[in-house]
Amino acid sequence: MKKCVTISDLSPNRGSKRSRVRVGRGIGSGLGKTSGRGYNGYGARSGSKFSPGFEGGQMPIARRTPKSGFVSPFRVEYAVINLSGLDKFDDGSTVTPSELKTAGLIKGKLPVKILASGKLSKKLTVKANAFSASAKSAIENAGGKTEIIG
Repeated sequence: MKKCVTISDLSPNRGSKRSRVRVGRGIGSGLGKTSGRGYNGYGARSGSKFSPGFEGGQMPIARRTPKSGFVSPFRVEYAVINLSGLDKFDDGSTVTPSELKTAGLIKGKLPVKILASGKLSKKLTVKANAFSASAKSAIENAGGKTEIIG
């Protein structure tokens, strides 16, 4: 008969847990006296915490490098699909962002924009968040429709 496993039987894998290092417990422990902090200086003091960009008193690289330009906080980033990518779908089908994702043409959750690079030879109904003007006209010239979603 099989024995039931209970919570009291569970234990971590062998070697996955280590005992904590006890510092300042004599010279024989290997971490006695200065307890791994060295002799003097800021790192040896209590409460010493270097900030992530600290470079030992030297002017940090984030402040040394020149700053230029402007990036709008309202900029919308799109997952871009070209007309040549849409050509793999069947004639007369409806192409949505979820279908583009299942086809492996886009990743993530970015809004989709259709651009006009390449040729489209099929009649498709394309639903996307944005279209370039030339992509919109190319889809409609091929006999398809464009719909803006979201």
